[in-house]
Amino acid sequence: MSAVIRISSLAFTGALALVIGTSAPASALEPMAVPMQAGPAQLTRTAAAAYSDTHADAAPAGSNDFDCEPTQAHPRPVVLAHGTDANAYRDWAALSPALAADGFCVFVLNYGGEPDKTDYGTGDITASAADFGTFVQQVLDATGADQVDVVGYSQGATVSRYYVNTLGGASKVGHWVGLASPTYGGVMYGLVPLVQAIPGGEDAVGALLSTAVRQQMQGSDLLRTVNEPSDTVPGVQYTTIGSRVDEMIQPTSNIALRGEGAQNIVLQDLCPQNLSGHFRMPYDPFVIDTVRIALDPAAERHAPCTVVPLGADIAQVIVDANS
Repeated sequence: MSAVIRISSLAFTGALALVIGTSAPASALEPMAVPMQAGPAQLTRTAAAAYSDTHADAAPAGSNDFDCEPTQAHPRPVVLAHGTDANAYRDWAALSPALAADGFCVFVLNYGGEPDKTDYGTGDITASAADFGTFVQQVLDATGADQVDVVGYSQGATVSRYYVNTLGGASKVGHWVGLASPTYGGVMYGLVPLVQAIPGGEDAVGALLSTAVRQQMQGSDLLRTVNEPSDTVPGVQYTTIGSRVDEMIQPTSNIALRGEGAQNIVLQDLCPQNLSGHFRMPYDPFVIDTVRIALDPAAERHAPCTVVPLGADIAQVIVDANS
């Protein structure tokens, strides 16, 4: 679930569009693409979105150097998985250069492209997870590493965890980190139970918005598949990083994993005055440091705990989505 919001009616489909958004017709996108044109680091989602709009093949700074050699300190490359109605550059233009500066080999891909969508991350999550697995193998082949670490944001957390838990990727992943992960989906301000009670309601959501949005609703078949009999599998380290004021995942307890050994980090437990929500998380400096430390406990925290007001950046998200 990513940062696309549009004003619409109070009917169910309109209300969902208000929260999640729709995409205008566009030229055909490849189901999976590996961006190779390095773009600049960005401090905000708005700046990343603006650059991405005019640079379709942009890769976040520090990523997709297939000559990168893992070090003894960081032997596992990090593969980043983006969210819904987005791409790798829009979601990772801040974290990717931070991880590269720490000495990680960083890799990204765009997945879930559909002919009638303007961004990636809208197609069937099971297909995106298979593409993600193909890319992980490409990274392992290129770097000579035995395993990768993974950071998935929003839908990207589900795409990558589906690969790990369901498609046999556990042996190739050392540490999975889910940022604002819709682990058990969301009720989307109470709308999901209503639509699930209407015959054909879920199909309408898939047709109006996207298959990926439908699959991220609480109680979806896909989420039951990835979470049962356990939402974790042996041999992989799991970490979630979430916010109690996530705008997209309610109840926010649905972010946490319930499997044995999973670590569930809540932003406000570390920094109570930071009220960053779903859309701000990948660009909040304190959150970026939290991801860095999750991947490398020896990493130094650069950003202090500072006040971030409730709803920060939401107004700009709305402007960006409708401009």
